[in-house]
This record gives sequence, C-alpha cells and structure tokens, in this order.
Amino acid sequence: MLATYLIGLREGLEATLVVSILIAFLVKSGRTDRLPQVWAGVAAAVALSIGFGALLSYTSTTLLRDYDQRELFEAITSILAVCFVTWMIFWMRRAARSISGELRGKLTDALALGSVAVAVMAFLAVVREGLETSLIFYSAVQGADLDGKPLYALTGGILTAVAIGCLMYATAVRINLTVFFTVTGVLLILVAAGILKYGVHDLQESGVLPGLNTLAYDMSAALDPSAWYTALLTGMFNVTPTASVVEAVTWIAYAVPVLVLFLRPARIAVPAPQH
Repeated sequence: MLATYLIGLREGLEATLVVSILIAFLVKSGRTDRLPQVWAGVAAAVALSIGFGALLSYTSTTLLRDYDQRELFEAITSILAVCFVTWMIFWMRRAARSISGELRGKLTDALALGSVAVAVMAFLAVVREGLETSLIFYSAVQGADLDGKPLYALTGGILTAVAIGCLMYATAVRINLTVFFTVTGVLLILVAAGILKYGVHDLQESGVLPGLNTLAYDMSAALDPSAWYTALLTGMFNVTPTASVVEAVTWIAYAVPVLVLFLRPARIAVPAPQH
C-alpha cells in the first residue's frame, strides 16, 4: 500500500510538474489556443500507460499459462522496473534544475511546427512517466493480495501529486522539491531493492537461478504475519520473514551502493579560470 502510494506520488508529481511547466509557458506566451493540444497529448499518454499496464497483467494472467513462464516474465519485468527506477531517480537528481528550460525550448519549437507537434511534444513529455509508473506498479504488487488496495493507493498518490501541482501553480505556495525528491528517492531505492529481491526469487522459482531453499535467515518466529510492522516491511520494502542467500545478497548489493551514490553531494561545476 505505502509502496504503491509512494510510486504514484513520485511519478505523479514529476508528470504534474511537466504539464504545469507547459501550461504556464503557453499562458505567459499568450498561446492559450494551444492548450487543447497539450491536454490531448497528456490524455493520449495516460491512455497508453493504462493500456500498457493492462497488457502486462493480461500477459501474466492469461497469455502465459505455464507457471515457470509466468515466474520468468515477472522476474524480467521486475528487473526492468528496477532499471527504470534507478535511472529515473538519478536523472531527476541531475536534470531537476534544467528541465524547465529544456521543456520551454522544445515547446517553442513545437509551436513553430503546428498543433500536431504541440500534442506530440506533450505526449512524449508525459508518456515516459506513465509507462514507468505502469511497469513499476506491476512489479511492486507481484505476490501481493490483489484486492484492489494497491491500485487505490497508486491512484491516491497520483491524485495527491496532482493536488500539490495545482496548488503550486495556482498560488504562491512552494515546496522544497530538492528535499522532496531526495526523501522519495531514498524510499524508492529501498522499494526497488525489494522489487529486485522479488525478481531474483522469481528467477529461483522458475529454475533459472539455484539456491531457493538455501536460506540466509528465518525470522518467521519473530515476525507476526498479522502485525502492522510485518505488513509495512513486506509491502513497502519486500522484507519477508524468510529469504534465500541469493535474495539477501542481491538486496544488499543493490541498496547499499545505490544509496551511497544517490546521497553523496552533487558536484558543482567550477568555471575555468580566465587567461
């Protein structure tokens, strides 16, 4: 629940900021006549993202009838999701300061080409976030009790992000985006480590990797399955009562170095001395 809410909040806010930058630029430029094209591009991106998520679910539940094939498919999607999460976190850390200028430049070029170009530009600016959200969400809920709650949590995160974006656009309210993306980045790294651990577990169950029954730890006696903290650890970070050696090593091997790299101070470019 918390993991999927976080995914919706983080990805939703990124998409909302992109859309608000485009809208603000058109309003300030006196080109509000192009707003319908922007919204059309955004709507197309959202529709494609929902369709992609449905395709992932349909592939796993219907197209792949063999158990080993389903486990392998889920493992592959989990690993791809981790790659996207990691890239997205570091990309946003690096590009946050320049994204506004880049989007305004691309929109200026699109305005010169016509309405279709504006819609395509808005579509491309949003669709990446949408496809990432679908893939990460699908991977994050593997093995969870799909009673609708993960989807509600994801929707709640997206709606929260939209509300924050609208508040920032309509008023003088500002939030510290650097702190926000740093905190959510750390949490998403831990979520990604759990997704990767689950992907490795699927690879072991499908027979690709060995060591499924070679446990690194067994905390079944200490972790009450019905306790709230067990649900939090399992749902948020995929910290399960038992884990194989390969799963535990993978979790640590990903989480520790990625956290260190993410939290290290960003280098500030120093201008070359003038001669």
